[in-house]
Amino acid sequence: MSDISIRKAGKTGRITFTRPKALNAMSYDMCTAIEDALDAWASDDDVKMIVIDAEGDKAFCAGGDIAEIYETGINENFAFGQTFWADEYRMNAKMFEFPKPVAAFMQGFTMGGGVGVGCHGSHRIVGDTSQIAMPECGIGLVPDVGGSYILAHAPGRLGEYLGLTAARLNAGDAIHAGFADYYLPEAKWPALIRLLEETGDWTMIDNAAHHIDPGPITAQASEIDACFAGEALVDIVTLLNTTDSDFARDTLKKLSRNSPLAMGCAVEIIHRVRARDNFREALGQEYRFTYRAMEHGDFLEGIRAQIIDKDRNPQWKHDLSALPAVAVSQMLMPLGDAALTFEKGG
Repeated sequence: MSDISIRKAGKTGRITFTRPKALNAMSYDMCTAIEDALDAWASDDDVKMIVIDAEGDKAFCAGGDIAEIYETGINENFAFGQTFWADEYRMNAKMFEFPKPVAAFMQGFTMGGGVGVGCHGSHRIVGDTSQIAMPECGIGLVPDVGGSYILAHAPGRLGEYLGLTAARLNAGDAIHAGFADYYLPEAKWPALIRLLEETGDWTMIDNAAHHIDPGPITAQASEIDACFAGEALVDIVTLLNTTDSDFARDTLKKLSRNSPLAMGCAVEIIHRVRARDNFREALGQEYRFTYRAMEHGDFLEGIRAQIIDKDRNPQWKHDLSALPAVAVSQMLMPLGDAALTFEKGG
């Protein structure tokens, strides 16, 4: 496949995104190819660890390739998207649970589906160009691909802030927030990858890593914790509206662009995941939303406004200050027989 290179190199299993002109956006075929590799390498004694990287300077993987999901959705074929997300989440679970070390080298944009590949491994490396974000609420989705699990484990209320605002994390902030583990200048990545291929010795990553201070978002921790302490989106909006600060005003502006329904569900999912602390349950909660996203949510309108027509003027179903609690409940109800099973073809 020309979009991704999957091979064994020395003592490693190697995955390289190879569509830099598309910011290495992940298609359905790329997703299933990664899962097949994980299945093969889990029991392959020749593979001591996995190393994941990407071609190009701009992005490790800027997200999922959602054009096909949109085209099927506007034709009321919701099954394709539901299958895509179910299969992607199964791959995310296998990445998170992989029995051997997984190192990901994440330059440039790592967003959405890229987080689901790069940020669930054991050794997550960032550099000076790294920008990690979960921007799904801007297109009417919730932070998914297991992103809700990372957000739920971020310090304080940082997870709610990142999930609702789509704020971009630099290397220092990404490590602080739990999306990455190591900082290493990108000029040193090729030599380290060659050593990993030759030796399969993941401890070389610890030896190579450099110190980096937390970034600007970490410095806003007290304001984030105060303004995002609400139990629901309406509480957070009230706190922001009654806080007289540049931070509150800027944050409200960011929230005003995104889908209120998606943000309300994102808050609820993050809180549920924080209470349960189970990665597969996190994916299951996300799937309750994405399963319904095209038929009952703002997803198709969000894609139309941001990517298709590019008018940046989405007509969301709800107002930011008046999202009914029942709307959130309806999107996150159990799916019954359609619940995520983590079985191939299931």
